[in-house]
Amino acid sequence: MTKTLKTPLILTLAIAGFGGAGRADTVKSDYNHQLDFAQFRTYSWGPVKTADPLWVDRIKQDIDQALQSKGWQLVPIGGDTTIFATSQVHDQQELQTNYDSFGPGWGGGWGWRGFGWGAAGGFGEATTTTVNQPVADLVIDIFHGGTKELIWRGMVERDVSNKSEKNIKDIEKDIDKLFKDFPPKSKK
Repeated sequence: MTKTLKTPLILTLAIAGFGGAGRADTVKSDYNHQLDFAQFRTYSWGPVKTADPLWVDRIKQDIDQALQSKGWQLVPIGGDTTIFATSQVHDQQELQTNYDSFGPGWGGGWGWRGFGWGAAGGFGEATTTTVNQPVADLVIDIFHGGTKELIWRGMVERDVSNKSEKNIKDIEKDIDKLFKDFPPKSKK
């Protein structure tokens, strides 16, 4: 393959790869900075609400695993803390731009021959469309068992795949990431 053909082919493949990439999952948490989390060792479950009932046990199992790896113990009722979780899926509009060709002027010789500033060549035709991407939100709240006050909140937002196994693995990774530095260290 000549250098003239290699450069446009490589650029086309690189840009095509970016077109299929989804956005990164958003994982964040916040907590009561005045509270010493060392006092909490047990938890009980409150309601877990999801649009798909199959996800209730999956979410609980992933959170159980994350908390128990930190030394917390699940008790049926009356834990030091109570955990609630809510998950929903909604469509988010995203823009996707596709280029039909790069036109003449790419490759051959040094540099980006023919690119921009009135020179011959360019990107060719571009089509931008709006697509609805399913996005899942998961909110995990931990309440103080005695005072019933919210003490910690974790949130995950991620694109939903049409492959169930991928979604199961993704949420497991996101919950692991969410609880990586849990429990928070007291700043007193």
